[in-house]
Amino acid sequence: MKTDKPSSPLRSRRRFLKHAAGAASAPFILPSHIWAAETKPNDQIAVGFIGMGKQNGGLLNNFMGQGTRAVAVCDVDTTRREFAKSRADERQKNNDCKAVVDFKEITEAEGIDAVCIATPDHWHSVITISALDNGKDVYCEKPLTHNIHESVEVMKAVERNKRVLQTGSMQRSSSEFRIACELVRNGVIGAIRNVNVSFGDPGRPCDLEEEEMEPGLDWDRWCGPGPLRGYSSVLSPRGVHNHFPNWRNYMEYGGGMVTDWGAHHIDIAQWGLGMDASGPVAASPPDGWQAWKSKRGAVLTYGNGTTVTHEDGFGVEFEGEDGVVKVNRGRFSFTHEGKLISKFEKREDGSLGRALAIAEKEFLADAKTRLYNSSHHIRDFLDCTRSRQKPITSEIVGARSAICCHLMNQAYYHGQELKWDPAKNVFTDGTGKPEWLTREYRGEWKV
Repeated sequence: MKTDKPSSPLRSRRRFLKHAAGAASAPFILPSHIWAAETKPNDQIAVGFIGMGKQNGGLLNNFMGQGTRAVAVCDVDTTRREFAKSRADERQKNNDCKAVVDFKEITEAEGIDAVCIATPDHWHSVITISALDNGKDVYCEKPLTHNIHESVEVMKAVERNKRVLQTGSMQRSSSEFRIACELVRNGVIGAIRNVNVSFGDPGRPCDLEEEEMEPGLDWDRWCGPGPLRGYSSVLSPRGVHNHFPNWRNYMEYGGGMVTDWGAHHIDIAQWGLGMDASGPVAASPPDGWQAWKSKRGAVLTYGNGTTVTHEDGFGVEFEGEDGVVKVNRGRFSFTHEGKLISKFEKREDGSLGRALAIAEKEFLADAKTRLYNSSHHIRDFLDCTRSRQKPITSEIVGARSAICCHLMNQAYYHGQELKWDPAKNVFTDGTGKPEWLTREYRGEWKV
């Protein structure tokens, strides 16, 4: 169990990155047990970055701020690739960062300790497994995989290679989510009947019109293991841009908001329910399901009868027999036996820190269950690359949460109740089809 004191909550991706950059000036203090690790504390960790869009732009600064050395950047867009290199060189005051178009020049290169992956989802597992098989530790953005088969294979690859993997589900490194889950795990609100998770729509087939493309983008490589289709600026806006592109909405390359924000909120549901090493036993479509029109109401059911329901709401809402805990980024509400104990939903409520402190003092002072306490998601990963311990969102956490998201999407896609064996990761009772666990891989890219 980590004993770091929790930092101020990270209320959004932008706040998360700003917070991390601010923490960069603090000394990187390592516990004594790390001295026996593979990488000695005085050695700078050499990191390669793959997929240099908005998310990895922030991660690049964050990693360098933690004392790592950015040795290579990779992107299929020339402008993004060169811009990332210039930022690394400027910060490191040299011209040493290599810019490449082929990710294998990073995953297979000697002298690189870790790889940070922030490509579109359909590339995640191919690059992750290549890095792991070549002795690299991996930080990969969420969702960890594009489908269930890939989740299983990534877990196998980490175990096979004895590497460290952190998934970018950074909400677990925010105190409001940890305390919410500790209230649930310690039985404060009684047996959990349902968890409402709030995010946007499931994935849908890509129907974008083809556009003319300016030179400087390797479009075939952008499509990679996914289907090759005509270029669209919706999928890959050219050059340096300051938004998160909408490739994530389409099932060929992402999984809609079910795998995007769902990989955050369903991950917290898994944490609160104590299901990190397991998962649901069924996934059901909404009542009155209509293909590509039903966008809320899918349900995951666990072995004890607890459900996780996709609805519009607070973020993550744990509904127990004796109370309710609600949590989202920078927001928290806790009701016990009909009495509001504490909340912070808007400025008039005081402060988030005070709301959390009240809940902790009154209900968690003698808690038997204490959850992994990480106050900085990337620093936690870097600590674990030295200690060789599993980080807060290891491959097991990331893959299992991704499987939940994929099961929910499959219920939306096919309109069928799917029975699931979380130990064997297979459909049961004659439901589902094996091909729904995977996809067709194009060209040389296989998982």
